Amino acid sequence: MDYYYLVSQLPNISASESKSSLPLNGEQFRELASRFISEDEKKVLESLSLVPPMELESTGSSFLDAWYEKERNLRCALAQIRAQKMKKDSIPLPAGCTADIISAARTAVGMDSPLSAEEFLYDYRLRLLNDLRPLDAFSIDAVYAYGLNLLLVERMKKFEVENGKTSYHKIYDTILSNDSEAAR
Repeated sequence: MDYYYLVSQLPNISASESKSSLPLNGEQFRELASRFISEDEKKVLESLSLVPPMELESTGSSFLDAWYEKERNLRCALAQIRAQKMKKDSIPLPAGCTADIISAARTAVGMDSPLSAEEFLYDYRLRLLNDLRPLDAFSIDAVYAYGLNLLLVERMKKFEVENGKTSYHKIYDTILSNDSEAAR
């Protein structure tokens, strides 16, 4: 099935625009797309998430399966590096975890500010999404890629520096007080 009419209606999205200027949100995107795709494709579209399932399972889309595998590997690498930094036990990395993913995770964990790390990971994920994007710009996988891109942009638009600093310090202080109590 061709998705020319649907894809041609999708506006360009970018996180560099102001918070209020996204041309459509995730709900509007799903509503628009649902008019042009099959019931099975709607189910896949509704389940799009930035958090991949921990168990490998096929979505029916080789593009999404590859995206979820890369994202799962990135999250596992981040968890392992953070655990090592805190001298805690960690799970082994999945077999498909590449040097590029490990390097990105190390760079993000080594950053001074959580916001800088999130911005770095956002850029990394966008590059990864673009690398995996299907060559056929008018395919269902292109629609799924647009949906993931929209999810990433919406997520980044939620970050506010001052609220983030306040929350970070509150969480950090809680962790420090729990560690000092555990040491007693």
